Amino acid sequence: MSLEIVVETHATSTDNEAGIATGWLPGELSATGRRQAAELGSRHRGGTGLTAVLSSDLRRAVQTAQLAFPHGTPPLRQDPRLRECDYGRLNGAPAADIAAARVHHLDLPFPGGGQSYRQVRDATRALLHDLWAEWDHGARLLIVTHSANRWAFASLLGGADLADLLRDPPPWQPGWRYVLNRPPALGTPKIT
Repeated sequence: MSLEIVVETHATSTDNEAGIATGWLPGELSATGRRQAAELGSRHRGGTGLTAVLSSDLRRAVQTAQLAFPHGTPPLRQDPRLRECDYGRLNGAPAADIAAARVHHLDLPFPGGGQSYRQVRDATRALLHDLWAEWDHGARLLIVTHSANRWAFASLLGGADLADLLRDPPPWQPGWRYVLNRPPALGTPKIT
């Protein structure tokens, strides 16, 4: 058996509209984002059979999930491993600055205590292992997250090269569907 995973990015935030890369700051949905969140819920109602909705614990993702599924059906749950990349002291910087620096932070964490994109992918990998162990195979999970996590899922479950995704991110679309037949390998410890 397998798990079906549908990945959606959070709806438009006020920072998105202002050209700001929110990172680990909470963010807030704009009026457009609130409408988009309701549309996300409409896309997944009626025969889609969602088992649960998981979201990042950052406010803009939580708001998206809550507005999409206002009655808590399917059950909503937050997981900090679904957070956007931590840009360190660049959280809240202009989005153009982060986009220009992205490829340099594949392995190098952002300055000021931030993360690398590979660290985001590693957190996503650990989440997939936990989902595999926790949910009945055959479950259908909707995940509301951020762009860095979307790229992590595309790398881990879609076979895309993470560096290529950072250089040339694919355009937004209403959801990406993946089938998890087994969790991705956790990696081999380094021998020193």
